[in-house]
Amino acid sequence: MKKMLKLSFVAALLFAGISTYAIDGKDYVLHVIKENGKEVTFGLNNTTKANLSIYDKDGTLIYSEKASGKNGILKTFSFEEFPEGTYFLKIEDNVKTTKHEITITNNTSVLSAKAVSSVYKAGFSAQNTSVAVR
Repeated sequence: MKKMLKLSFVAALLFAGISTYAIDGKDYVLHVIKENGKEVTFGLNNTTKANLSIYDKDGTLIYSEKASGKNGILKTFSFEEFPEGTYFLKIEDNVKTTKHEITITNNTSVLSAKAVSSVYKAGFSAQNTSVAVR
């Protein structure tokens, strides 16, 4: 019985540590809060300033703004005037640049919470950064 309990504990630790991730107070995460037809609301936690840009699939800049917030950024975009297709939301702050895919169909817009690409900027200091490993 003790052997089974030990094996269960080891298995639980293994599953708890399956993924490797950074724990960083400066790193933001995009959360899709609501998708309502062609309107999308998302939040960026752990950042107070970021440049937001929307590009079409050919890389042509369609929209750009500097967003800010006291405890994070909350933003709503309406894609009513956008033709169907694939677009990209580029988010750039002082630590990294990420791209998220936006898919627009006849009556809906979907923003991918998972980044298509993520590039950390040169000179980013790893000071005060913790990394959890498996």
